[in-house]
Amino acid sequence: MACSNKPAGPPPPCSTDGPYTGSTPTLTAPMNARALLSDAQFSGVLATVLDNNPGMDISMASRIVVEALKFVAAAAKFPTVRIAPTREVDEGWHALILHTNLYESLTARLGRMVHHFPERPDPSRHDPDVLTRTVALIEQAGYTPDAELWVGPERPLVSVAANCSHTPVPGGCGPINPGGCATHGGGGEGE
Repeated sequence: MACSNKPAGPPPPCSTDGPYTGSTPTLTAPMNARALLSDAQFSGVLATVLDNNPGMDISMASRIVVEALKFVAAAAKFPTVRIAPTREVDEGWHALILHTNLYESLTARLGRMVHHFPERPDPSRHDPDVLTRTVALIEQAGYTPDAELWVGPERPLVSVAANCSHTPVPGGCGPINPGGCATHGGGGEGE
């Protein structure tokens, strides 16, 4: 499926045009992604990560959930830009999604549903530019990424249960919804 680039209006669903400029903006004060959930909500999601990853340190699981919140916030804010989580961050995203009512409420507050379209991992499809762009958009959304959790699959910080990846495939349109043209933001033609 090909994506057109119309000159007027918002960028098309598959566009990599938009806020990402390849540089990091200067922020005055980073936003607190942890504040997106109440203590009880955060504890529930954290427990899901811990249940799915026996032996994981609670502080690592907490970092993973916070990064997933930052990722979802950036995906909601920049729905037409191709971004993807690392496997570690994806673990937190999966845990958020499992709490369906919480996730629906969170994404509504962020302005749009952020859908998840998993695919089996394939290291040959890894595109480091997608991670660079993702980190830059998290920063543009007002958050400070935890750099240790935003590295490629060749340097994982911790082993996680999440077993899917979000990478472009030949003929695909975006890392989160390959081939469908609407990336992660929802409301597009490819849903």
